[in-house]
Amino acid sequence: MRSLLLIANPAASRFTGGLHRSVVLRLSRAYEVETVWPTSAGEVEARALQAAHDGVDIVAAMGGDGVVHHVVNGICDTRATLGIIPAGTTNVLARILGIPARPGRAAAYLASGPPAIYAPLAQISLDTGAGTTVRYATFATGVGFDAEAVRVSNLEPYRKYWFGGIHYARSAVGVVLSRDNRQPPNMRVDDGERSVNAAAVLVQVHDPYTYFGRVPLRVSRRPHTGLAALLVERLTLPRIPAILAAAITGRNLERIPGVHVWEDVRQIDVHAEPPSPLQADGELLGAVDSVRFSARPRGLRVVAPTAPVNE
Repeated sequence: MRSLLLIANPAASRFTGGLHRSVVLRLSRAYEVETVWPTSAGEVEARALQAAHDGVDIVAAMGGDGVVHHVVNGICDTRATLGIIPAGTTNVLARILGIPARPGRAAAYLASGPPAIYAPLAQISLDTGAGTTVRYATFATGVGFDAEAVRVSNLEPYRKYWFGGIHYARSAVGVVLSRDNRQPPNMRVDDGERSVNAAAVLVQVHDPYTYFGRVPLRVSRRPHTGLAALLVERLTLPRIPAILAAAITGRNLERIPGVHVWEDVRQIDVHAEPPSPLQADGELLGAVDSVRFSARPRGLRVVAPTAPVNE
């Protein structure tokens, strides 16, 4: 029988009851299951990496975006395959890939033994002075405003857990109101062909502007092997409604003055002065002055019913 390690989000400990038992019962029909409840992000990644090195077939993340992010960073570049059991308010990668949103149904799907697909990632390379640190994002990463909004949102984990995207939007508006928008853009963004001065950089792994709250995802079926970037020269409060409206409706954001959209980009370099916060999949990675985003079109094996690109 194939083996599966279920890594559950410590913040979702409420699910140790009936839901957790139900998920394990369904998975046990197809796998030899072990469950762990790590107490930190570092432990999530360490347990995922150890499982991959031990030859575990599936490393399943049971939780929201955070636990998926850390499991992916543990198993990337190994032979292990990612499984996702959504449990929480948000799980963007699961929605992009078409994985059932309810934990029981996701477990039943995973137990049905479908083949794995290859999903793209964004590789994030940070120059630390002593060397280069590499991280991976499954759906979005960003420098500046977006990461600052993540930082503020994470200060209230209760609201983040219960209100998800609504709480993030509230935090983002608060960041805009607190910013001194008279300051010039502090980042230089370059993709090898173009350069833009920006105050906010959002890099998405799949097609851009596909998700906000519970609005259905709009995932294009066109082939693409690169990243998508949203660059905002100045982020002012009057501009926010237009950006959100365009993101929700899928309209062309380039029509908004001071907003740039780059698609199918293989590499993006960002230099910030002073250093700006960086986030990946809603996880704050600290402040950076230099970061490179690179496309990994086939970066991850994941059990999912639909591929994010045409095959």
